Order: sequence, then structure tokens, then C-alpha cells
Amino acid sequence: MESLSIKTVFTLTLLGYNIPITETVVVSWIVMAILIVVSIAITRKLRIIPQGPQVILETGVEFLNNFSKDQFGSFAKYLGPYMGSLFLFIITANVIGVLSPPEIKAFSYEFIPPFPLRPPTRDINVTAALAAISILLVLVCGIAARGLRGWLKNFLNPIPLMLPFNILEYGTRLLSLALRLFGNILDGYVMMGLIEGILPIALPAVFALYFDFFDGLLQAAIFVFLTSLYISEAVKIHYE
Repeated sequence: MESLSIKTVFTLTLLGYNIPITETVVVSWIVMAILIVVSIAITRKLRIIPQGPQVILETGVEFLNNFSKDQFGSFAKYLGPYMGSLFLFIITANVIGVLSPPEIKAFSYEFIPPFPLRPPTRDINVTAALAAISILLVLVCGIAARGLRGWLKNFLNPIPLMLPFNILEYGTRLLSLALRLFGNILDGYVMMGLIEGILPIALPAVFALYFDFFDGLLQAAIFVFLTSLYISEAVKIHYE
């Protein structure tokens, strides 16, 4: 399907090398710009007595802080902001498709967007990169909590025979994080395309509530939960 292909928006020439900038990269920039603008707008005029969006913001931050302390102990001040940023990026990336401008052809006027705003998380390169960052954090935090010797020794638990399986576990976790998010978002995107082809008038708006919003929220929560679980296992000896 042509709609599943990742198109190159423009090519950047740097030091004699041509670097293709795909729609995934551009949409990811748009997602980051949205998060930055909204963050500045919400935190620009904070009040001692919260009102309006500040109430929701402080409730979310308090929940994140409590969750991070329970999961990461003394590492919470470092990992809490990452978990919050990771969740906001993934959920925004998952639902960005609802902001995609439609094609307009009326009378003598015609508007065709250069490319639709498709979820960048339907690109395996994005989900693999997010998974790699999470697993790298597991390694770094595990070494920081146990020391290099203690971290290496952990590969021999519960018996030395488990060494290859404990090493393989990092690879399976990487694949699990990347493929789960990629597969579910791509599946939802394909399903919405089929639904729009069957009945483009009313049916897509109903199913979009699930595939664009609920499933996008669910997959973001699962990715962050699994990441926090893996890191928590790596650092728990530090604060037990």
C-alpha cells in the first residue's frame, strides 16, 4: 500500500552527503514543537493557588513524582522527567493523525497537503529508537545502582548456566518494546484506512475514538510502564 510507505519530504546536503528528511522526521519535529509550545503556554503564568489547566498540570506532576519514587527510589529525580516526557511524546505522536489537514477540492479551489500527518510511531525506526534509549537507560541505571562488578555478576543469577539467557533477555526486551508499539499503531492506521474506504462519511469518526485516541493512549501507557518496570528491576537493589 502506497499510504504505508515513508515518503521523503526533502533532502538535506551536509558536507557533501545527501541526507533524506522523511515525513516521519518532520512529523516528529511537529510533535516536539507542539509539546514545547503547550508547555510554555501552561507554565508561563503559574499561580500559588492553581486554577484551570494548572490544576491538571500539578495533579499530573504529583502523580509522576509519586510513581517515580515508588519505582526508582533515589533515581526518581533523574528518571521521573524522562518518563513524563516519554509518555507525552508517544501519546502525542500516536494521535497526531487527527490534526492532519484534509484534501479540499471545491469549485475552482484545490488544496492538497504536501503529506498527511501520519503517526511517526507507525515507523519501526522511531519505535526502535525509543526502545533502544529505554534499554540503554536500563544498562546505565543498573551499573550506577550496583556498580560494574555487581551488574556483571547479576548475569550469573540464579546460576551461572543462565548467563546466555540473561544476556538474551536484553535483546528480547528491546524487540518487545519496539515491535509492540510499532505493530499496534500500524495496525490501527491500516484499520482506519480500510474503514474510511468502506464508509468515509460517519463510520471513521466513531472508530477514531478507539484507534486514534484510546489505543494511542493505551500503547503509550504500556510502553512507559514496561520501561519503568525494566529500570526498576535494574536499580531495586540500590534502595532495598
